[in-house]
Amino acid sequence: MNKKIQSALISVFYKDGLENIVQELNRLGVTIYSTGGTQQFIEKLGIKVVPVEDLTSYPSILGGRVKTLHPSVFGGILGKRDDETHMQEMKQYNIPEIDLVIVDLYPFEETVASTTDEKAIIEKIDIGGPSMIRGAAKNFRDVVVIAAKKDYAALETLLKEQEGTTTIDQRKSFAAKAFEVVGHYDVAIAKYFATADSLYFLESVPQPKNMRYGENPHQSAVFYGDLSQLFDQLNGKELSYNNIVDTDAAMQLIREFTDTTFAIIKHTNVCGVAQRDTVKESWDAALAGDPESAFGGVLVCNGTIDNATADAINEIFFEVLIAPAYTDEALAVLKSKKNRILLQLKEQPAAKVQYKSMLNGVLVQDIDNGNFTDWTETTKRKETASEKADLIFANIICKHLKSNAIALVKNRQLIGKGCGQTSRIDSLRQALEKAKQFSFDLNGAVMSSDAFFPFDDCVRLGHEAGITAFIQPGGSIRDNDSIDYCSKHNLSMIMTGLRHFKH
Repeated sequence: MNKKIQSALISVFYKDGLENIVQELNRLGVTIYSTGGTQQFIEKLGIKVVPVEDLTSYPSILGGRVKTLHPSVFGGILGKRDDETHMQEMKQYNIPEIDLVIVDLYPFEETVASTTDEKAIIEKIDIGGPSMIRGAAKNFRDVVVIAAKKDYAALETLLKEQEGTTTIDQRKSFAAKAFEVVGHYDVAIAKYFATADSLYFLESVPQPKNMRYGENPHQSAVFYGDLSQLFDQLNGKELSYNNIVDTDAAMQLIREFTDTTFAIIKHTNVCGVAQRDTVKESWDAALAGDPESAFGGVLVCNGTIDNATADAINEIFFEVLIAPAYTDEALAVLKSKKNRILLQLKEQPAAKVQYKSMLNGVLVQDIDNGNFTDWTETTKRKETASEKADLIFANIICKHLKSNAIALVKNRQLIGKGCGQTSRIDSLRQALEKAKQFSFDLNGAVMSSDAFFPFDDCVRLGHEAGITAFIQPGGSIRDNDSIDYCSKHNLSMIMTGLRHFKH
């Protein structure tokens, strides 16, 4: 069912892009109602506008809190044109039909981001705007609603090409967008007031971006969010679904370190990481930890990528490189491959919780920001200074491996890791095999475990390989078996009291 726009109500906070629409409405002879700053904007264009106050017979009151909340406004928006009773009542009370509603919302999210002043924030909770948008969207069979500036262009095209006539499908499409705008706005407000005992999972993330595909080519996927807040992309193709997942894992890991660190991520697991005095030395050591798995990985560093490092990195195939800065010479080298993704980190993600869709609901938990609550030396021999540095380093790495996880570290370099195994001893065997594969000397190395040792088999096998110090959460009913073995063989064991399962 086609409808011609003969009257419009316009009340917007942002005026950018509005001029062309107003000019088109004026050309079509549409009666325009407005109020406040929008009314003044239209009048300055030399276009006739009817003040909303002329409809309501009331001025804007309560400091602008009440302007449009009146039957003469909402009756014109909600009245059903094919309902005889509605039309009789509108005629009885001199309520004009309103065919187009252009309304945006007070900048609530922007205000929350810029101030902690509760009074200022509360005043940016829009009441009339969402109500008019909802009313117009509900009555889409008769009314066109525009709730966001990004739809101005579509409306302008419609006014020009269809001379102000709209189809039911067009009106319904605008209504769907309008309900999304209001829904997002309401979630933002609810999140501001939310407490620990909130009754709903409150989340609304804008800016959808269709991915080439999901985790696998037969899966479709969409990313919601603004990656440009976190980094600038300096080169390469668009990030894929798997790129984003691994990039998140890389950024979660690198935020743990302040000393110069380089890491390599593969399928969200750390396959190489090291700390050295320079970025180049850190890269060399990280790659040496597992040069085989590094192929096609995501690389991350917390220092500036210089020419020497770029030349070294350029020798292997990788998907993504993340760093806070690059020299011009380094970029010239790294940009030699057009699909290679180079990201310059601007800031770390601010999220404090993470969530997953599970069964018919959502699991929400705090991000694992801890490393240890206690540093309990459980054995006769205390760790040396170098062992302690390695134990702290290993414990962080283990946190970023899939459970069951074991990390072997020597001189702040990951030299063996086991992850994703269904038994802890199998993860250790995998870690030892990796170290052996790349000819690392395990004598004097340390071992970290993401959860307690259920038996003493891990410390026994580790000791046989040359491990001299262990770090684990503790908490097994058989902790003493592992402690006794370490004490008997002059080994050091630290218990942290903090488990790091990762699934």
